Amino acid sequence: MKVVVERFNEQGTLRFQLAGPIGVITIDRSSQRNALTQDMWKTMKNWVVSLPSKTRLLVIRGAGSDFTAGSDIKEFSVLTVDQANIAFETMEETISAIENVSIPTIASINGPAFGAGFILALACDVRIGTENAMFGMPVGKLGVTLQPPFLRRMIQTLGPSRTKDLIYTARSYKANQAMELGILNYLVPSVKLDSETISLARRMLLQSRASLLAVKKNVNLVLSGMQMETGYWVDNNDFKEGVRAFTEKRPAHF
Repeated sequence: MKVVVERFNEQGTLRFQLAGPIGVITIDRSSQRNALTQDMWKTMKNWVVSLPSKTRLLVIRGAGSDFTAGSDIKEFSVLTVDQANIAFETMEETISAIENVSIPTIASINGPAFGAGFILALACDVRIGTENAMFGMPVGKLGVTLQPPFLRRMIQTLGPSRTKDLIYTARSYKANQAMELGILNYLVPSVKLDSETISLARRMLLQSRASLLAVKKNVNLVLSGMQMETGYWVDNNDFKEGVRAFTEKRPAHF
């Protein structure tokens, strides 16, 4: 197993673990509810854009009882308005990198995912959470004017009206509401979150890698309004193995 640990101030760390084909990024800054500093956002982006070639799936999780409270507001208290705008650009670059990485991504959520932490979760392809999961975007309390990239991810999941309501009222969604609204794909007991996340990852990795990469790419193209590539409906290797396995009544070996 490959493990990389980056330490930051106030006892915060980011960890990257690679166990076989599964990469896991853990946000660990419990004293600040796993809030991310600018340096932490930058490090996460660097890891995502330079994942080891054998990584076939990426999990993002928070240590302890929080996913992440988003960005560190205490850090913002010493920034100028221009510096704060640059900090938001850094967040968006990181979140965009996660959204556009070619492999499937899972957000494993125990506890609150607020602000940029909510958007980070939405940028992942699939979200699995516990009864302690909560989601909110209380930017109206801070005078933050959300720009289209952040709002797009909320609108795609919640629709325009719920997105506005969430921000207008600074309310938050609990786990059951999040399941009903499509924020969460899976709701599991907190004591089983890690095992259920790995089980989900392994189930996804049983599928054709070509199929997973294609759906990730083409869903993003559809959502961006760009025209999908045509002419290649099957993968030369995986399709042959999948059909052969089906006819032989055995699991496929991709």
